[in-house]
Amino acid sequence: MHLTPAKFCLAAIVLAYSSTAGAADTSSPGKIEAIIAQLEAVQTFSDVSISPDGKWITWTQSGASGGDSRVFLCQSQGSGNPKQLDFGNGMDPSRVASVAWTPDSNRAIFLFDQAGTATLYSWSVNDGKAHRLAELHGYASSVRPSPDGRRIAFLFAENGGGGGPLEAVPAQTGAIGSDIHNARIAVLDQNGNGLRQVSSASLNMYEYDWSPDASRFVALAAPGPADNNWWIAKLYTVAVDSGKADLLYSPPAEQQIAVPRWSPDGKRIAFIGGLMSDEGFNGGDIFTIDSAGGNAEDRTPGRKSSVSGLEWRNDSRLVFTEYVKGGSAVSELNLDGNPVESLWQGQENVHLDGNYLNFALAHDGRTSAVVRSSWERAPEVWSGPVGEWHALTGANKTQQPHWGRSESVTWQNDGFDVQGWLLYPLHYDASKKYPMIVEIHGGPANGKTPSWPTPRFDMSVMAGLGYFVFFPNPRGSYGQGEAFTRANVKDFGGGDLRDILAGVDSVVKRGSVDGNRLGVTGWSYGGFMTMWTVTQTQRFRAAVAGAGIADWLSYYGENSIDEWMIPYFGASVYDDPQVYAKSSPITYIKQVTTPTLVVVGERDGECPAPQSFEFWHALQTLKVPTQLVVYPGEGHSFRQPEHRVDVLRRAVSWFDQYLGK
Repeated sequence: MHLTPAKFCLAAIVLAYSSTAGAADTSSPGKIEAIIAQLEAVQTFSDVSISPDGKWITWTQSGASGGDSRVFLCQSQGSGNPKQLDFGNGMDPSRVASVAWTPDSNRAIFLFDQAGTATLYSWSVNDGKAHRLAELHGYASSVRPSPDGRRIAFLFAENGGGGGPLEAVPAQTGAIGSDIHNARIAVLDQNGNGLRQVSSASLNMYEYDWSPDASRFVALAAPGPADNNWWIAKLYTVAVDSGKADLLYSPPAEQQIAVPRWSPDGKRIAFIGGLMSDEGFNGGDIFTIDSAGGNAEDRTPGRKSSVSGLEWRNDSRLVFTEYVKGGSAVSELNLDGNPVESLWQGQENVHLDGNYLNFALAHDGRTSAVVRSSWERAPEVWSGPVGEWHALTGANKTQQPHWGRSESVTWQNDGFDVQGWLLYPLHYDASKKYPMIVEIHGGPANGKTPSWPTPRFDMSVMAGLGYFVFFPNPRGSYGQGEAFTRANVKDFGGGDLRDILAGVDSVVKRGSVDGNRLGVTGWSYGGFMTMWTVTQTQRFRAAVAGAGIADWLSYYGENSIDEWMIPYFGASVYDDPQVYAKSSPITYIKQVTTPTLVVVGERDGECPAPQSFEFWHALQTLKVPTQLVVYPGEGHSFRQPEHRVDVLRRAVSWFDQYLGK
């Protein structure tokens, strides 16, 4: 069944079928409204970039709701007086799709994507003016000027949409799958002339890099549709003149690859290889392969971390970012001797590539720009040598936490060392007992790291309302090496749930958490785990399942990215249905007694709305208190500020109602 927009309207997005379902208010509405108002006032930063010579930094700045976006430029050694850039023509800076600097550091190339039209601008450091280079009809991203500075490359899906599987999928009508617009590598000369699509229309290009002599590209590619086939993408070299693609590396079925980067001497190509559950959320080991072909070599085998991004510093050294036990680090790998030098490590979220991109590195491999944020510190832009940064902005200097202190918690289970984060209630009193919310992150190949909350689905706000909040990083997460990330393969809801419950036990034993007032929640994989958890245990008194998965068998045929499932389940649902059934919440649905709020986007392609309908329908039939809320027009990642805030309000109300607040 296809859900069309006509079936929903903003005035009636709530489908409530339980007499116990409360309205979207809280027992302490003044507190949550104050926290939401504070979060909406926070300035956020994205698209940070640094010139190759390390002198100039740009970024996009906006309110937490995404409005009033602006692009700024500042000298890296500046005095905190950034200059706002004006692109004219009503250009919306919130639609920045890519920023890159020319090799001479004299120009920054900005790519904006707006409603099917992409516009390329050049910003000159010399005259301080924006020059419009090209207007493109379709979706464009990933600008990369050539090493000789003569050309500008980018990915371009002519007449196509884009944005990836997190965005709302189009209405499913007509001949499904008949209209595929693959992203191709396109090039312009430095003045914006001579547009030419280089790569074949038969392959979708996900990521790419120039060879040092500018004669070839290395590219991660697969046939379309783009959103689904990233998990089976292979590594190619593509000739700039002819567009001929030659296969360089075909990864095994259980491995995904990301961030291909050509060495300065042209002899090697580095990339990240690992088990990854979402495009752009990178994690794995560093591999290198000879640019002429051969076997790929794992350069960080057994390392207890997950590499998220990398850049060559010289012909034998790579600087990379990595997840490390709930935090992140910047390190350097020497390929000649294979030792790793730690440049910086902290309890923050710092990544050089992918969807978390908030760190940029100059040509020297040391000078950098970074957006720094934690539960203690609101986001700001910093610059300087890695680990010796100074703040360039002070937009959030008046912000103060509305939640208590944070603590990294570790425990052992089934032979694994497991880590998580515990956020204390505001004004914590050791003589009192508090309820606790357990939020399980998405992925599963992902990890919870400290960062200042936003008005998105983030239960950190509950710590401002008298709750402990526990964020476990169970097996399957990033941060402890590939063996740990792969430890939930063919075991969804098994060992990962045991890790989470063992972590809850560890926290409850400390004495300040009321073990009889526990709630569980999560989004995406966390939404599945929430649905799964309430079928396996009755210890949680309330649950909020965001964009969850109730039945892996039906989900396989409903979602738009089923290729991600093969590495985790070992086979398709048609070849091994039992491995899917044993991890499906619907299989054990009659064991649920926990009141559960279910929320989902109407056009979610990653975790389609029928999965939430199925779970809610079962609970309604079983007379378990439940409520389903479907948000019109939303995909997997909600874009409308009023919808994000509404989810927060409803989650707070639900937990307050059932945990006795």
